[in-house]
Amino acid sequence: MTAGPPLIFLTTLRFPPYIHHNAPLTMKKRAFRSSESRALHTHRSEQMLIEHFAAFEGDRVLCTTQGRAQFAAVATLRKPDREVTCHFLDLFRCEESQRLHGDCGGRLHLVCTADFPEGDFDVVALPFTKTGESELVREFMQTGHRRLVEGGRLAVSTDNADDSFFHEEMQKLFAKVTRIPDRRGVVYVGMKRGPLKRVRDFSSEFAFRDGERLLKIATRPGVFSHRKLDAGTRALLEAVEISPGMKVLDIGCGAGPVAVALATRAEGVSVEAVDANPRALACTERNCEFNGVTAVRTHLSAAGKCGVKGKLDLAAGNPPYFSHFRIAELFVASAHEALKRGGRAVFVTKQPEWFEEHMTPRFTDITTRPVREYMVVSALKAE
Repeated sequence: MTAGPPLIFLTTLRFPPYIHHNAPLTMKKRAFRSSESRALHTHRSEQMLIEHFAAFEGDRVLCTTQGRAQFAAVATLRKPDREVTCHFLDLFRCEESQRLHGDCGGRLHLVCTADFPEGDFDVVALPFTKTGESELVREFMQTGHRRLVEGGRLAVSTDNADDSFFHEEMQKLFAKVTRIPDRRGVVYVGMKRGPLKRVRDFSSEFAFRDGERLLKIATRPGVFSHRKLDAGTRALLEAVEISPGMKVLDIGCGAGPVAVALATRAEGVSVEAVDANPRALACTERNCEFNGVTAVRTHLSAAGKCGVKGKLDLAAGNPPYFSHFRIAELFVASAHEALKRGGRAVFVTKQPEWFEEHMTPRFTDITTRPVREYMVVSALKAE
């Protein structure tokens, strides 16, 4: 298998020229608020970490974000010689955060990688929502503890004022947990006194049959359809036909079950697998190795692009339903760009009307048919 670019996205940001590193905190806050107004509203779990940061601040900070790195930016502005690293599993959010804070400064690093970066941190700050993926939450908290130096603090926030889940998880990691209640939720803080006695593995493996082939898939929390094959993916695989020598684009590949299956169906098939999640691409690469597939290339892209224009025979995807079809629009646009004239785009959905309407300007012969409990939309790139 030939891998695409390294699964890392890193940027270092600078202070605005009119804000001196030693300027009063109020001035720095105003500068942040001005830039923040150009982004989405700061999620309340992240806002609580911002407001309570004095209780656990340190010089080397690792954090995640529920928005566009607002906590990370404030932590940097408060102390310009502090090293702050904000981790993302979504390249789109990482790139938006870079644009938002591009005229900000200090030692603020935005990193999009499969795992938290290695290093010794004084503080790990993790904002969560009450609707988050529980296994990803547990893994992030465990990894955050492991990244801390002795005496370092893990701070976790939730937007659930009646929380018990995060409290219990923190108590598994720390002998003593400080609970800071807030009308918007709760912040928990624990100090590392030693290494964990037990480190859990949250990865999973499952097998599924594609025709006569039994394929093995490994997944991790934070990757689409962790622990099982998604029903929409199964419907897509049943709807797609592959001929020898076809060049295929798998948009939003996740852990790679579509890429692996299609690459093994006929001789000479090659697949470009694209996702905005570096952990998904790491899983795809691993699954290609598991199944002896060498004709899949992975690409980290926030826009579903693989760098190939007008040369592919087939583009397939299972667009997510959130984001008011903005991601579906990216899927359609990237398929159109990559396909040759007469190439086929195939999408699985439960809302085919949107695809029928929005594919019309660039595609012809649009058909919709039921497969399992889904609808599969198929169309040809216009000549």
